[in-house]
Amino acid sequence: MVDQTFERRYASMRAVEAFPGVTRRTLGSGTNLTLVEIQIAEGHEVPEHVHPHEQAGQVASGRVRFTISGQALELGPGDAYVIPGGVPHHVIAIDTTTLLEAFSPVREDFLGDLT
Repeated sequence: MVDQTFERRYASMRAVEAFPGVTRRTLGSGTNLTLVEIQIAEGHEVPEHVHPHEQAGQVASGRVRFTISGQALELGPGDAYVIPGGVPHHVIAIDTTTLLEAFSPVREDFLGDLT
């Protein structure tokens, strides 16, 4: 059986610098998905990368430009996106931005953030 924590307080969540100007907080993880907050300072970026996880997210605040499989998208508050696993993607913050993202399957590489 998986040990489950049903409540996590934001103040106790560890911020991890993923890239310069990019901070991630792993909000929680279950048996099938991981929920993450990404904060990107204006003008900073998450370089192009690929992972096997399906990724869905929403722009909580700010504006970003995603390039997903070569297609450029400019997104603002409330806009959502889905990135299939195995598809190259990149994001740059037009304004300081907060993204909320869910990954499936679990991002094993982010589980250390929960300690």
